[in-house]
Amino acid sequence: MAISLEKLEALAPDQASLAAARSLLRPALWPTLAEAEELCWGECQGSGATPYRVVVNEVDHGYKCTCPSRKFPCKHALALMWIRAEGKLSFVSSPVPEWVKDWLSRRRPDNKPDNRPGNLEVSQEDENQRAIRPSVRIALQQETPKKADSQTDARSAAARERNRAAREAAILEGLAHLETWLSDQIDRGMVNFVATCNQTCRAIAQRLVDTKAPGLASRIDALPSHLFTLAEAARPYAAVRELGQIHLISAAYRRASELDEALAADARQAVGWPVTREALLADPAVVRQHTCWTVFAVVTETQPDRLRRIETWLCREQTAQDDAPQYAVLIDFVPVTGAASSGYVPGDQFEAELVYYRSSLPLRAVIASVSRGTQPSSHPVPAATTTLAGAYSQYERALQRLPWLGSFPLSFREATVRRRDDQLYLCDQQLALPVHSSQRTQALPLTGAGPLEGIGLWNGYELTLACVETPLGRWVR
Repeated sequence: MAISLEKLEALAPDQASLAAARSLLRPALWPTLAEAEELCWGECQGSGATPYRVVVNEVDHGYKCTCPSRKFPCKHALALMWIRAEGKLSFVSSPVPEWVKDWLSRRRPDNKPDNRPGNLEVSQEDENQRAIRPSVRIALQQETPKKADSQTDARSAAARERNRAAREAAILEGLAHLETWLSDQIDRGMVNFVATCNQTCRAIAQRLVDTKAPGLASRIDALPSHLFTLAEAARPYAAVRELGQIHLISAAYRRASELDEALAADARQAVGWPVTREALLADPAVVRQHTCWTVFAVVTETQPDRLRRIETWLCREQTAQDDAPQYAVLIDFVPVTGAASSGYVPGDQFEAELVYYRSSLPLRAVIASVSRGTQPSSHPVPAATTTLAGAYSQYERALQRLPWLGSFPLSFREATVRRRDDQLYLCDQQLALPVHSSQRTQALPLTGAGPLEGIGLWNGYELTLACVETPLGRWVR
């Protein structure tokens, strides 16, 4: 059965969902629209860094969306059905991508998957539930022009400025408490700090949340778990480094007027000032990069605030004369009950324009537009142009530009993996970096694989290998 507007009304959970779906009917929000047999799918650009992936089966109206919405269907699935029903936008005939095949393979044999929270693979709702649901009508969604009200706009602008000033004052108060707290930890000693960091970090993090500095609060809240992934002897030294970076962020924020604009923007983002997608795309001073991107790593981490942080790391080919950013990271935050992936997997390749956040070291970005949809690549990582020691020198220069830098990509060639006791190291003739403790078993076969070329993420302590080319084949995290 083809999708119709009448069927769309029957599937919509409420009137608000239809209103939200209508706002997504603009072609610019759908860089990818494709079809194959009874399936249609697309990528819808939401507020996050990566587009949401949506697929609909036109026969039984089953669907899947990677967004964390708890409504079934969500607004993205409804919008895709709406676009299909109206027929105003064209769908490109395309081979079924792997993520759609994965969804098809996990559907129940009777094509009626359940609609429990967390399962977005929903087809037709139970008729009894439909009978008690309020009537939903597309006709009610006719848009009415808004009248400009200069006085209302002026009052809104004044209220925003008052809120901004109040937040600035609250943040400065919180940073004053933070500096006192940092001094107290130094006086007590780093060994004592490590022993009690769970309680002490939680207390100051909550204080920073109260004073509107959630970025620093999250960084401090995550500090204990980061420390305890390291060897016991290394924890006090790591604590010195981490607390020093927190102090640098605080000092940079308070002295923002004395810094260049890019570093001041880094400090504001680190403290927790948000940058909306709309403001970022409208900023004429940001770095933009339109090219073919390859996903080389997807890293997920559950934060203490019960949000899942998903980092999608991208790289591109770079020539010797090319000084544009070679790497980018897309960062999304979803509830822990939501999707555990950004929708991308290592090896995915797509052509898109990325817009980088203002920074002294452009790395975090969002997708502005997609010219060619996702497809698997036979070459997951561009060829490395430097040795491991040369890549580490790039990291040191990056650290000079952004002293509180987190993870940084290291692309290497002519390296080997060596083992000492239970620890693995990635080595060349000048440098040896410890491989992340979580990969000691998985990366063990690389110790006999000969000269290696690949890419990994260095966090200042350990290297997480992402993709490695060996004489025996490709190793992937």
